[in-house]
Amino acid sequence: MHLRSLVNAKNLLNKHSSSGFTLPEMLVVVLLIGILATVGIPNWLSFVNTQRLNTAQNEVYSAMRQAQRQAIKDKLTWKASFREQDGIVQWAVHPDTVNSSNANWNNLNSNVRLDSETNLNPSLSTVQQVQFDYKGNAKSLSELGRITLSSKSGGKAKRCVIISTILGAMRTAKEHTTTNDGKYCY
Repeated sequence: MHLRSLVNAKNLLNKHSSSGFTLPEMLVVVLLIGILATVGIPNWLSFVNTQRLNTAQNEVYSAMRQAQRQAIKDKLTWKASFREQDGIVQWAVHPDTVNSSNANWNNLNSNVRLDSETNLNPSLSTVQQVQFDYKGNAKSLSELGRITLSSKSGGKAKRCVIISTILGAMRTAKEHTTTNDGKYCY
């Protein structure tokens, strides 16, 4: 009797056990993953682009501050220079006596570009630069302006570093929904 109940129990387990998922269950899971990916991927890409711009803005701000500090320390004129070379935005900090083409250039993230709102020393065509005198002041009124960064992949996100006074005061800003004198980053 004991052997017969064991065989019946084994048969009962085999009838109710499952060895995998059914096709409808798999289709529901694939559909849910597809919906989540469709909603989540654009938001994730936007987040990543914004983080890249924030990092690039911090690097530009730091470069300008470094040039200002060096000018005060050395009692000489120093420059923070910016350019796009082969589609990559680059920055350099160097004394005024060093030609910007001979400076030690550093790259920003390759997905960041100089936006058309950039107007730092617009008389120069290829290199945007700001000069600081021995007191850390912007060397002239033409030094006042902004470096504006945006993403190569599009979107409305912009980040700026602005030289706002002749005393060399700097600030950072991000895009606004309304314009101020034709600029969205102020």
